[in-house]
Amino acid sequence: MGVIMTEKMEATFQVNPYNDPILVKIVGRACFSNSAPLKSFFRQMVGQGKRHFIVDFDRCSSMDSTFLGILAGTAMELRRAQPQGRLILARLGSRNLELVRNLGLHRILVVDDGVETLSMEEAGEALQGEAAAERSEVENARLVLQAHEDLVQVDESNRTKFQDVISFLRNQIDDAPSA
Repeated sequence: MGVIMTEKMEATFQVNPYNDPILVKIVGRACFSNSAPLKSFFRQMVGQGKRHFIVDFDRCSSMDSTFLGILAGTAMELRRAQPQGRLILARLGSRNLELVRNLGLHRILVVDDGVETLSMEEAGEALQGEAAAERSEVENARLVLQAHEDLVQVDESNRTKFQDVISFLRNQIDDAPSA
């Protein structure tokens, strides 16, 4: 069983990158402050040709819109990939399922309402992900902006929900000194 270490440890992402589909278990609160390592993991796996992912929410206490935007962006990337991939959300629970549906994510990824136990027994060697390097305020703003723009791309009605966040972040990025 591998673990992606997150910066603030509000959540731990346990991963099995050796099977198909790749299994990701979330333990704790999935949010802005711990989304970047998971986004990097998804990108790395897709870059290696992996196309099928299951995200197990059984032990996920809650999630925020940035995390949901990371899932949306990954699902859209998998739909564009050749061969096409898919992202499955499993064992969401009622509150997390409500969030997914309210943002329209159920239209671009698979929502499994089943309660079967997902096993990590076949994980083989452990993958120890490293915490993301310290990101600048502008890099954080770009991550959150992209996540929220992805939510709007999934469902245009999300624009009104996140227009203030998107506007604020664009201004923050535009006003940042060039490096």
